[in-house]
Amino acid sequence: MLSVFSGEVVEAPAELVAAGSRTPSPKTRASELVNRFLAGSAPAVSIQLGSLGHLAYSHANQSPFSPRMFAAKDEIYCLFKGVLTNLGSLRQQYGLSKSANEVVLVIEAYKALRDRAPYPPSFMLGHLTGNFAFVLFDKSTSSILVASDPDEKVPLFWGITADGCLAFADDLNLLKGSCGKSLAPFPKGCYYSNSLGGLKSYENPKYKVTAVLENEEEVCGATFKVEGSAMMTATH
Repeated sequence: MLSVFSGEVVEAPAELVAAGSRTPSPKTRASELVNRFLAGSAPAVSIQLGSLGHLAYSHANQSPFSPRMFAAKDEIYCLFKGVLTNLGSLRQQYGLSKSANEVVLVIEAYKALRDRAPYPPSFMLGHLTGNFAFVLFDKSTSSILVASDPDEKVPLFWGITADGCLAFADDLNLLKGSCGKSLAPFPKGCYYSNSLGGLKSYENPKYKVTAVLENEEEVCGATFKVEGSAMMTATH
């Protein structure tokens, strides 16, 4: 799955910019990235968001344990990959029918978060149990919300294209060709939102998330770490 957002929606994170400028490497424009995904993932579904961005996904070669899903409702678009093990209880919590799948649940949970503020995103995301990664775009507010599960069972990557767009994908090689070294794994147990404070840990909200520049021989230019996680590991 692939999501691309222009500078009209989100400013490229400084850490990814720094990773790419330290070791210049070939990049392509976002349009070429999208075309490459569509050509290599046929049959694929593509959703153009005007000048704001692009969403695309395919069921080709997907694992039954980590399916890709898409849904749109009330100008909220969401790509979801994975499985929620507590989907049944979450359906009851949000008053949804038994036919509601994971991606519909995430949209409804986001709407509750947005409309019943001031709940922090960690309140919503902390209730999701399972293996997942998702990218959500709220066109009415030009807001994005991206999250990955605490165990990183569903890998997600993000990077910056040659024309400054922020891209998210579950395929590292796809992004590598268009983002060069302005590329990193999306950190586990974290979320990114352009309207809710940037990159934060929902698993450990008290700790900051910082970027570590990688060695030049690594594919990714940076890795994001939750500052307190190393300390917690060292105490056990």
